[in-house]
Amino acid sequence: MTTQSYLPVPPGVGMEENFLCLDDILLSQEKLPTRTECVFPRLGFVEKTSDTRDIPEGTKMEMPLWLSKGLYDNKRRLVSVEQPKIYRQGWRTVFSADPNVVDLHKMGPYYYGLGSQLLHFDSPENPEIAQTVLQTYIGRFRRIMDSSQNAYNEDTSALVERLDVLERSLFRTGQIGLNDFQRWEKGQASQITASNLVQNYRKRKFPDLEA
Repeated sequence: MTTQSYLPVPPGVGMEENFLCLDDILLSQEKLPTRTECVFPRLGFVEKTSDTRDIPEGTKMEMPLWLSKGLYDNKRRLVSVEQPKIYRQGWRTVFSADPNVVDLHKMGPYYYGLGSQLLHFDSPENPEIAQTVLQTYIGRFRRIMDSSQNAYNEDTSALVERLDVLERSLFRTGQIGLNDFQRWEKGQASQITASNLVQNYRKRKFPDLEA
């Protein structure tokens, strides 16, 4: 019997994060282009391209997602967040034409997760971003599932390396289902047995009846 040292925890859904999930932790490190809307005193050392003591207003810099969300505030206006290029109009046009031609892992391994998180930041483009992310998932879903169901005992590395993290999980799920079906079809599926709870209950019950 094999045991796992780490039991996978599913990621959060949409804009919600689950920091018990390794994928969500890695997602929070994704960099976003930002612009400071005020002076950040005595933090000049953070911006390596500058030798000033403070970070002046209007400085453009990349921040991890977790920090961008922490500093973003509509009332105080500490930072403004720009859209990463893959979510801008040019790439949205590409996705609307044929989402299957894009190497999502190369462009950003957390395309769907980061796209959902961008909705935290007010932008007039948010509805278009949300629609593009949704339609991209719908457009690529069938091909991913078809590939996972027709690649039994085949090398799928060329296909998988182009997939986003969420899509890779979807592909693995499809292959697990295929492998389980193949084993069942060949009569290799494990037999259904009573659970330990039922077995222990029977052991306690029989001595009572004999008494």
